[in-house]
Amino acid sequence: MTIPNAIQITPDLIASHGLKPEEYDRILQLIGREPTFTELGIFSAMWNEHCSYKSSKKWLRTLPTQGPRVIQGPGENAGVVDIDDGDCVVFKMESHNHPSYIEPYQGAATGVGGILRDVFTMGARPVAAMNALRFGAPDHPKTKHLVAGVVAGVGGYGNSFGVPTVGGEVEFDERYNGNILVNAFAAGLAKSDAIFYSKAEGVGLPVVYLGAKTGRDGVGGATMASAEFDESIEEKRPTVQVGDPFTEKCLLEACLELMATGAVIAIQDMGAAGLTCSAVEMGAKGDLGIELDLDKVPVREDNMTAYEMMLSESQERMLMVLQPEKEAQAKAIFIKWGLDFAIVGKTTDDLRFRILHQGEEVANLPIKDLGDQAPEYDRPWREADKRAPLPAHMVEEPADYGATILTLVGSANQSSRRWVYEQYDTLIQGNSLQLPGGDAGVVRVEGHATKALAFSSDVTPRYVEADPYEGGKQAVAECWRNITATGAEPLASTDNLNFGNPEKPEIMGQFVGAIKGIGEACRALDFPIVSGNVSLYNETNGVAILPTPTIAGVGLLPDWSRMAKIGTANEGDAVLLIGVDGSHLGSSIYLRDILGRTDGPAPEVDLYAERRNGDFIRSAIRNGQVTAAHDISSGGLALALAEMAIASNKGMEIDLSDSRGLMHGLLFGEDQARYVITVPTDLANFITANAEGAGIPFRRLGKVQGDHLAIADVCTIAVDELRKAHESWFPDFMDGKAASLAAE
Repeated sequence: MTIPNAIQITPDLIASHGLKPEEYDRILQLIGREPTFTELGIFSAMWNEHCSYKSSKKWLRTLPTQGPRVIQGPGENAGVVDIDDGDCVVFKMESHNHPSYIEPYQGAATGVGGILRDVFTMGARPVAAMNALRFGAPDHPKTKHLVAGVVAGVGGYGNSFGVPTVGGEVEFDERYNGNILVNAFAAGLAKSDAIFYSKAEGVGLPVVYLGAKTGRDGVGGATMASAEFDESIEEKRPTVQVGDPFTEKCLLEACLELMATGAVIAIQDMGAAGLTCSAVEMGAKGDLGIELDLDKVPVREDNMTAYEMMLSESQERMLMVLQPEKEAQAKAIFIKWGLDFAIVGKTTDDLRFRILHQGEEVANLPIKDLGDQAPEYDRPWREADKRAPLPAHMVEEPADYGATILTLVGSANQSSRRWVYEQYDTLIQGNSLQLPGGDAGVVRVEGHATKALAFSSDVTPRYVEADPYEGGKQAVAECWRNITATGAEPLASTDNLNFGNPEKPEIMGQFVGAIKGIGEACRALDFPIVSGNVSLYNETNGVAILPTPTIAGVGLLPDWSRMAKIGTANEGDAVLLIGVDGSHLGSSIYLRDILGRTDGPAPEVDLYAERRNGDFIRSAIRNGQVTAAHDISSGGLALALAEMAIASNKGMEIDLSDSRGLMHGLLFGEDQARYVITVPTDLANFITANAEGAGIPFRRLGKVQGDHLAIADVCTIAVDELRKAHESWFPDFMDGKAASLAAE
């Protein structure tokens, strides 16, 4: 078979499509001829790292993805988990890193739009969003611009669409100077017997294009996201998509209305690689071919080529296989919502992917091979060297503990994120029970008197760099702990694995180590990975980001009236530490932000202790014995106490004099599996006796009292002073008033 090919396929053209010579040779073997320019683009879209996971598939298969509550694991638009009563939660996290660095507003906005589509494509109404953002050093000339653009983009899209942003992270580090991270999470609610999948079924059925028109924005976006940056970065600006949240809101309502009619056989979001990826995935999953006529695709620009139409990543679009007898009903729904509805093709029984344009066949490819035969690499990897132990006695104590605590709570990475989250609508839909700033966001399940869902997103990149295996474990454990600290039962998780160039053995070693740690922690904590995303090649001019395997999780609260928060302690309550005394200062923020050091190992994560201590905390919360709870993470006990005091606007009197440990280890050590809780005084003996009986380490810290955080013989700081330090850094930075950004 010959297909006219007006553009010569050269080695330079092949390389510009992100295909290696041996990959192009594989294409020639599969199709038995030279590809057309459109076919080259299709292979480039399907075989790039962003879509094919060719460097990570081998290791992703080792992750636990099943459990008694898992309805759908990886492989669909999003994961689906049972939450009882015939309900399920549908959720996923994805990256929009490269686009957000090039064009921060639209990159972040379309990242939010894409993850929302992944959720409602499954038949779920989105009820919560989060985002994990990482930027370069505060004193880098681009950082403030990127922060402003990304935060505005996240808020602009999510607020207009109408989904509450209930949590997330914002961190700064010079290693993100050339590659920021924008990881977007969304969750939705659906009925367990009404989930929609992307597998096409039936021959000769109409393939329908839904939503907004196709333009030239985002052409080649997936390929761009699968390569490092260099000095040519500005040339990549046209590969960034442009979003319209109001169109997406209409698309949501139209899709859910259409799904209720029984007309939908299969449906797929047009995300990365647009029409190409959505059509291939639908057909290949169902062992069917797909034929598309591009002359019937709604477009908003003149003279678009077949190549542009197949690789466009214009937003707010879906592809669907429809019950033919319901075509008129379906079309009426989309016309009512002001959206395009066009039959652009059909399913076939020949396993071919055929593309027609202006009366010519511009592509005819084996549809299964586009996905199933994508390259899969077992890349060489090198395990990171173990760092030498760093016992607390080898770490300098602060000259002034009070000043040190104030410095940490007011630092770039530990200060309040209020400036960020107040730009997001956190209350829309009226179901938010906990707002950003606590351990986890909590949303009431509409239609149920007591049921709620908890959401958290976590990773500590400095731990992952110090020890990828322990860092991977810790990311899972902290997410699980934050959900537990509300009283919720952690159900399942999603990951967003952000790393540098996997062709470098040291980077691939970070990835492999982190995956091993994540897998072990998920198994030990019954916290399966049901969806996710891998983002590689986050490098600029050879400098990689910190390894950042973000873990987001969902938990279930059967009765939200027994939910715990960090700022609800009562005057006179006893303050208890559940877990071991702190001593681990390696890779801590005390070491980094106070002493200017980044050495020492990551803290070891004892998963048995995590499970035991977390189950104890959750039980105490659900029994109504806990007035406030907070997990201990970056900054150790000192930061946890300070944050609880700020949140409650109440002081604490703390006494650590009976400890045998070093004071800076006790206060700033980042040992894992630990919580601070406040309990009514008359229950303190009961709770500590229960902890002792369960073999759980604990310490009586003191009581809630006054308006100062007073640590006996160490320091006394007014809560107002803590709050001022905590709340001022971000607005001062964004207003240009920060006095010493370089010192941050």
